[in-house]
Amino acid sequence: MTAPSGSASFATADLCDASEARLAAGEVQVLAPVFRSYGRNARFAGTVETVRCFEDNSAVRTALGQPGNGRVLVVDGGGSLRCALLGGNLAQLAQRNGWSGVIVDGCVRDTVEIDACEVGVRALAANPRRSEKRGEGAIGVTVRVGGVRVAPGHWCYADEDGIVLSAVALL
Repeated sequence: MTAPSGSASFATADLCDASEARLAAGEVQVLAPVFRSYGRNARFAGTVETVRCFEDNSAVRTALGQPGNGRVLVVDGGGSLRCALLGGNLAQLAQRNGWSGVIVDGCVRDTVEIDACEVGVRALAANPRRSEKRGEGAIGVTVRVGGVRVAPGHWCYADEDGIVLSAVALL
């Protein structure tokens, strides 16, 4: 089951209000408010796929080359601000393959091109420098983004107020 994407009818504030016990127990978590919004879809949701990489976006390209089926790709880029892990070409690939969103614990580039795509993107910042292409990285592994543990199959809900992650569907 995949949650609606695009202009989905949910609000992260309402999800948090309805999940107070789960928030207190750490079952539902909110990412720190350090992510900037890119892409046409400010609001998106879906089950999570993950990538762990550092200054090499080879695994990001591989993941986004697969059918997204409304999923959200969460990229643990180690918080590096030295180069971009997602650019306009990869945002277009995400759109073509049906990904609802991409969250990058790192940088993006080609922001004008990303903003033209029907996909939601969150990243720490923009940086015009491209990443290396060493073929490194891992797909489908548990990652840590902003101190939050994220595993494939978790749920992600993002809107103008923030990003909520949960091990179970909240809608």
